[in-house]
Parts: sequence; structure tokens; C-alpha cells
Amino acid sequence: MAGGLQRATFNRADLVRILSETVSNPIDFKYDFGERLGQWLDFADALALSAVLNGESAATADAPAHPAAPELQAQLARVRRTLGKAIANDGVFTAESVCLRFPTPLPDVDAESAADFSPYHRYYLAQQRDQAAIIGALRAQARKALADGSPGQRQLAALDAAFEKSLQTRERKLLANIPILLAQRFAQRYREHSASLGTHADDPATWTAPGSWLHAFCQDTQAVLFAELDLRLKPVAGLIAALGPGAPNPNPAP
Repeated sequence: MAGGLQRATFNRADLVRILSETVSNPIDFKYDFGERLGQWLDFADALALSAVLNGESAATADAPAHPAAPELQAQLARVRRTLGKAIANDGVFTAESVCLRFPTPLPDVDAESAADFSPYHRYYLAQQRDQAAIIGALRAQARKALADGSPGQRQLAALDAAFEKSLQTRERKLLANIPILLAQRFAQRYREHSASLGTHADDPATWTAPGSWLHAFCQDTQAVLFAELDLRLKPVAGLIAALGPGAPNPNPAP
């Protein structure tokens, strides 16, 4: 149990660091976790968590590896790889075809209209929805496997379910602030680009060239998305680790 919980620690360090480097006023995550957690939970949530924590517990260190462990480990690797490719392959500055294409200015649009952040906000929200849906499904699978395991694994599954139910609304609201913060970086990049033009007219058609200000903002967005992906994967990675190492799957799904 202890090993699985340790690997599932809710650590925002990478995401906060990236945001701090990318925007001027990142969300302040510097607080006492226990104190803030108490503020987020209502009475019913607190009772549910207390019931799980005070229930029968058993260590998982000596429990045999769960038979589902190798397949879930393979699925975790595939999910990380798939969502990582969705971030890295933007369809604009990379040649690969993509489902979610990084926004670009429409043809013959003026610079002021092209510098609207709305399409980029929608793009980030779409990436978040895909991450939440795919990782959420894997998390449910891992929790189901734990619920069929040892007493300690069953307790961990119940604890994760209680935490997810209690905190998902608050987490969703916090993560929804990230594209709002990115809007600051977008505006900063555009101001610097406009200032560099001097008396020359701006042409949005040049914004999709490698090394452009929009290319730089695309890289900013990718860095934040990768940090958020890592954050979202931590709980499910901890659950799967608690299933035990298992044996390599000889026939992993593609």
C-alpha cells in the first residue's frame, strides 16, 4: 500500500514550474495541502474518506502481483505515448496528420483579427478533454483490478474512488484556469512580435513559419500540455504500480 500511495503523490511541481516560466501571474499552488484539502471537502466527502481510511487494511508489499498488471502497464505506456504524440504533432509546424490541429490564421485575415486567442483556448480545452477521457477510462480499469485484489489493494481502490469523487470538480476548475493563463503568454508573444516589426506591415501568413512568434507560442503550449499530462497520469500510474510488477505481456495490444 505505502509504495503505491507514494508513487501516486499529487505533485504539481513540474506544472507549476512550467507555468511560472511561461506566464507572469501563475496560479499560486503554495499552500498546506492538508489545510486546503479540508476546505475542498464537504461533510459527506469527509465521512466517505474517513470510512475508507479507518476500514480494514493490509499491506500489499507481500501480495502476489495481480494478473492484470502487465496489460495495464502496457496500456499506461500506450496512453502516455498516444497523448504525447497528440501534443507534439501539431499539424502546423510538424508534417504529421493530426486530429487536433494547432490553430492558424484564416487566409486574408487582418493581423488584429488573427491575434484572437479564442481558437487557441478551444484547442487547449479539446486537448484537456481528450486527456481526461482517455486517462479516466484507464484509471477506472486500474481501480477495478485493485478492487479484485488483496485487502490492501481493495482499500487503495476505494480510497482513490473517494478522492476522485470528492476532488474532481475542484481539480477541473483549477486546470480550466491554465488556458486562461496561457492567454497572457499569447498576448506577450504578439506584443513582442508587433514591436519587432517597426514600420513594416504585419502579415499573418508569415506566422506559421518556423521561428515565428506563433511557433514559439505553440512550443509554450506544448510544454504546458506535457506538464499537465504528467500530472494527470500520476494517480493512475500509482494505482497500476500498486498492482505489482507482473510479468511482461507476451502479446501486448498495439
